Amino acid sequence: MLPEPIQNLINALSRLPGIGPKTASRLTFYLLRAPEELSLELSAALKALKANIAYCPRCFNITTAGSELCQICAHPQRDPAVICVVEDALDVVALERTGGFQGQYHVLHGVLSPIEGIGPEDLKIAPLLARIQAGGVREVILATNPSMEGDATAMYLQGQIRPMGVRVTRLARGLPVGGDLEYADQHTLLRALAGRQEME
Repeated sequence: MLPEPIQNLINALSRLPGIGPKTASRLTFYLLRAPEELSLELSAALKALKANIAYCPRCFNITTAGSELCQICAHPQRDPAVICVVEDALDVVALERTGGFQGQYHVLHGVLSPIEGIGPEDLKIAPLLARIQAGGVREVILATNPSMEGDATAMYLQGQIRPMGVRVTRLARGLPVGGDLEYADQHTLLRALAGRQEME
């Protein structure tokens, strides 16, 4: 019913997360009506994304292709003795926005999920363990998401790292600032109670 180039773009866009067929159709027809420069800019940006982005060989965060290390690993004032382990590069961006962490990162590129067939060998766990075994690491912060898979990944990593004599910590969890107790789910409330602290 639609010309092939239009249908092809709708199909390609609808494969992106959070974009269904209706949104893909709206975006396609918007690009069809938009000035040609917009389509050319989008096309060039997509091409550059794959051509000019690589993964840091130390932490597996995203970096510019051809860089020896990412900006965080190469920064002389970042503490290499503290490693924060995250699921993906977006988690690094979120933690960096806080301005409160001055260590380095390690990006796993996923979480353990036996249902989906994702085991330790499918993640960047072996390079993390090699980094720790090389020495100089005093703390590993496990910052996986508070989900069943994230918790399972954190437990697995704890079991692998603890015997190496390195301190293993987990991000605190609980109630968000401005949240009401009545709207918090049972799991969040239990975590908040378990993680309570002395008032100073």
